[in-house]
Amino acid sequence: MDSRKLKAQLERLYRTFDLAFLASDPLEFVHRYSAPEDREIAGLIASSLAYGKVAGIKRSVARVLGAMGPSPYRFTKRFDPRRGKEAFKGFVHRFNNGDDMACLLWFARQMIEEKGSIGGFFEKGYSKKDVNIKRALSAFSEGALSLDSSAIYGRKALAPKAGVRFFFPNPRDGSPCKRLNLYLRWMVRRGDRLDFGIWKGVDPAGLVIPLDTHVARISRNIGLSKRTSPDWRMAEEVTEALKRLDPKDPVKYDFAICRLGILDRCPKKSDRSKCSSCLIAGICVL
Repeated sequence: MDSRKLKAQLERLYRTFDLAFLASDPLEFVHRYSAPEDREIAGLIASSLAYGKVAGIKRSVARVLGAMGPSPYRFTKRFDPRRGKEAFKGFVHRFNNGDDMACLLWFARQMIEEKGSIGGFFEKGYSKKDVNIKRALSAFSEGALSLDSSAIYGRKALAPKAGVRFFFPNPRDGSPCKRLNLYLRWMVRRGDRLDFGIWKGVDPAGLVIPLDTHVARISRNIGLSKRTSPDWRMAEEVTEALKRLDPKDPVKYDFAICRLGILDRCPKKSDRSKCSSCLIAGICVL
């Protein structure tokens, strides 16, 4: 694939799917807050629950943020795990329940108390010398899961099947870490109005694309990867291909590429009516 043609088509896609399409993404909730500290907490909630169908994700995120009041940060800073469990009693989002959400916020409070912010906690394991954020992401997940969870689950050691583990996957296990990479994109990327650039100490050049089923499929269709399994290695491969187009901001196209799948603009099989008007028809191999 001609890299100039690929870049031109993706730039067109990037300009098309802008803030006007926020309603199709949980990022919409984070944009409702103006304070960086509220955005950091709202982003953690919204990205952690970003699995399943969009309508269900939005209902769950709205339920959790609604229980937290006007300031997610203030709620988290004051979060008492024993009493706080009541705020999410009866909550269910596919694999996770109210206790898992309570534990997530309890972890967030401990991160803030230790390093001043979730971003500060992430930066404990981060180095700009690393090729990408894999090592820092592993350290972040391992650090989070080592925090005290006894007040939520009633045992000192976090059980192997504790639901909060689902929020902190590890790239060392092969996971693409889609939701954590999504959170990082929101917090780190800058230069447009889509993401927030709150975590100034992390270089956007080291981010890895949030690889979900839509991004994986479309990335294969436009020659960004030949891999069939949407794992960490594929996420790195897609990111490296995008780095050749924009070394300083390789994940800038993520939101736009994902819209093609979420909004059913890119069919799983060739469809003359949809494919003929597709914004990436010129680079698709489907």
